[in-house]
Formats: sequence, structure tokens, C-alpha cells
Amino acid sequence: MPKLKLPAPPLPPGLKPAPPRPGKPQQGPLDKAADAGMYTVDWIDERTAMSSGLRWVLFRKVPKGTNWFYTLGSATLFAFLSQAITGVFLAMYYRPDAAGGAYESVRHINDDVFLGEFVHGMHKWGSSVMVILIFLHMARTFFFGAYKYPRELNWVIGVALLILTFIMALTGYLLPFDQRSFWATIVANNITASGPLVGPYLGDFLNGGADFNATTLSRFYAIHMMLVPGIIGALIGAHLWLVTKLGTTAPPWNKVKVPEELIEEKA
Repeated sequence: MPKLKLPAPPLPPGLKPAPPRPGKPQQGPLDKAADAGMYTVDWIDERTAMSSGLRWVLFRKVPKGTNWFYTLGSATLFAFLSQAITGVFLAMYYRPDAAGGAYESVRHINDDVFLGEFVHGMHKWGSSVMVILIFLHMARTFFFGAYKYPRELNWVIGVALLILTFIMALTGYLLPFDQRSFWATIVANNITASGPLVGPYLGDFLNGGADFNATTLSRFYAIHMMLVPGIIGALIGAHLWLVTKLGTTAPPWNKVKVPEELIEEKA
């Protein structure tokens, strides 16, 4: 027996939806803000062709079988950006003064500044995380054979980035200027100065003279804050450009399928 459909009860006049108004509907504040944002993006894109560049960088083919090991490079880049942001925050309060100002400014950051100890901890432990991630990323590149033709230059840039990361860790270790960092830096500088050929010159350059002195702290601070981060940023840009140009390598366990027309017929 067919089910009877009862008519819906009439709604009170106050609950009935308002009929659409003729003409263009009125926009709220959020709609106006969205339109302004779209207009701004279109204005910039029309003059810079930014969208085509972003599509070229972000949307590219990924080999089949790609897994979480391929995210180690992005994780290392995120660690570098975290170090850069927290480093700028710490630089606002740090004073490279060997007469006690350096140690006192670090104590001020940890004890008095809002979230200072948290940001300092992120920067301190983030350096170790960055070293571990770049090691894992290079190990993945080596064992997956991603350093072979045509990606040799990207491998060389990666090795340079690893060395620069060590220099960042070494120069940043002195900046708290406590007893441990002071004596550890003296040992590291003496080891550097004992190297062959350029060792003595490099040791004098790091010390700012023949021995450790007040200039050493300023020199380490300039290397740590400006010289090495600038070189790392430029090399990361070249590294990413080569990745987008050459693509990502396939995992070694994925066998290349040879087209049938290229397979020679056996006699």
C-alpha cells in the first residue's frame, strides 16, 4: 500500500525565509575582505606572473613508491627556518660583549624576557635537530643513489650545506660565553690552527689575532648571524632550484619499465 505523504504544516510568518532581493546581493565584511584579497593577488600576479612560477615549483610529478624518507629534506629546511626565526628573536636581546655583557644578556633572555627561555631552548636544541636531520637526509640520498648523474651538483651543494651547518653550530656554541663554551671554543680553535696549510691562517682569522681575545666573540657573532646564514640561504635556493629542475629520484627498488618497442627481439 503506498505511503501517504502528509502536507507540511505552514510556517509562521516570522520563520519564513526572506525572498531574494532583486539586483546584486549585498556583501558582508568578510566578502569584501575576500574580494580585496583576490584583487590584490590578481594585481601582483598580473605584474609578476607569480602563479605560473608557484605552479612550476609546487606541482610536479612524484615517482611511484615515494615514502616518508623523502620528507627529510623538507624537515631540514623547516629546522633551518625555525633556527632563523628564533635567532632573530634572540639577536634583539643579545649583546656580543666579552666583558660580561654577553653572559648577562643570555641570563636576561632566560630569566626576564617573556618566553625567552622557551625560544632560547628551541634555538639551542633546534641546532642539534638540524644536524641530525641533514645527516639523515644525506644518508637517504646516498643509499638511494640520488647523488648520481645528473644530480652530482646537488650532492656537492648538500655537502657544502652540511659543513656550513657545522660552522653554525661551532660559532653559536661560544655565544652564551660561559665557562664551558669559552674553553670548548679555545680547544676547537687550537685544533683548527693545527691543520695543514691554511690551518694557522684560519685559526688567526677565527681568533681575530694570534690568541683568543675580545674580538673573537664579535667575529663568531658576525659569522653566526650574517655570513654563514646568508651563504646557507643562497645554497638552499640553488639546491631547491635543482630539485625542481631535475625532479625527485625514484626509490631504488622500483625497476624501470623498458618500452616494448625498445626491446630487441631475440633470434
